Amino acid sequence: MTDPLDILSEELKKIKSNKLFRSMRTIGSMQKPVVRMDGRDIILMCSNNYLSLANHPDLMKTATSAIEEFGVAAGASRLVSGNMPPHEQLEHDIAAFKNTESALVFNSGYHANVGIISAIAGKDTAIVSDELNHASIIDGIRLSKARVYVYKHRDVTMVEDILKSIDTGSNEHKPKKKLIVTDSVFSMDGDIAPLKELVMLAEKYNAIIMIDEAHATGVLGETGRGAAEMLGVSHRIHIQMGTLGKALGSFGAYAAGSKLLVEYFTNKARPFIFSTALPPAVCAVSSKAIELVQKHPELRRKLRDNINFLRNGLKSIGFTMSDDPTPIIPVIIGDADKTMRLSSMLFERGIFVSGIRPPSVPEGTSRLRMTVTAAHTQPMLEKVLEAMKQISKIIQ
Repeated sequence: MTDPLDILSEELKKIKSNKLFRSMRTIGSMQKPVVRMDGRDIILMCSNNYLSLANHPDLMKTATSAIEEFGVAAGASRLVSGNMPPHEQLEHDIAAFKNTESALVFNSGYHANVGIISAIAGKDTAIVSDELNHASIIDGIRLSKARVYVYKHRDVTMVEDILKSIDTGSNEHKPKKKLIVTDSVFSMDGDIAPLKELVMLAEKYNAIIMIDEAHATGVLGETGRGAAEMLGVSHRIHIQMGTLGKALGSFGAYAAGSKLLVEYFTNKARPFIFSTALPPAVCAVSSKAIELVQKHPELRRKLRDNINFLRNGLKSIGFTMSDDPTPIIPVIIGDADKTMRLSSMLFERGIFVSGIRPPSVPEGTSRLRMTVTAAHTQPMLEKVLEAMKQISKIIQ
């Protein structure tokens, strides 16, 4: 008799033969710009801890105090007995931060996107989605069973063509709802969605618009409210989703919008309804992080300085990249195996940069996804640039 798991073994063999096998590396210290790995100090250049809040003393103190008052777990879903003051306070703080009527906290960005999209869309819905949207958006669309129209990355003309074709179709097949959904900052490319143009199209064609601010929250905009703030369209976007585990240094996610939408998601979003609530201390930490983001604009200024320094330094070496003001800086290699060998070479030089391969990115676009934080110093970044210069001949 054959083992029913043998087929999984064969699939793993294929993954390994295609140089796409993944394994985890262990960081044995706090998420600082220099971490402890394999018994030595390594410059961390692939963390989403953009404002370096994950180890901020005020957040650690807040966590300790909240644990002493509320314990370490919520014990149930929010709709059963897991709703506690820190959850409600966090939602109040998010709504105030995002300038919306209301907000709802989810357990992760993945939970939020899957929950929001599958709740709001169904077979009567047409979803218009950027081809490089995050996997959680794609999976939310799949679960919704809506009709999906995928447009070329940031191609506003194609978006309008799709919306026009939907509206001019026969009444028999015309959807009741249209949803435009996009990352605001794309996680693997670091570029920014054309939100102004997308908002105009949503208004023109009477569509709901949703943006994922995961990599923009705390980073972009004058007050760190995200790309929507930076581009002046916050008040024209129906659903602003974002995460608390990147620039805010905590964990979880949110949907911010009208009171109607939040009430709807509370009753319809299955990942919210059927998940044990976040630990109350995590919510308290997130509230404190939002406070720090607003009180300390110098963190964003330092981050922007580091972004510019690293981008300009990489360009001077000969790498091609955009001028987007985000901390995600991809160096496209192409071949997956070569990407991982270069990642290993950087690690040998004391720098940890993850190699990103399919299915996280399209075939032939494997890359070194570098990220910079507010806590990186110029000498650290100079060491990174020197290492990139050493391996540039291999890359190019």
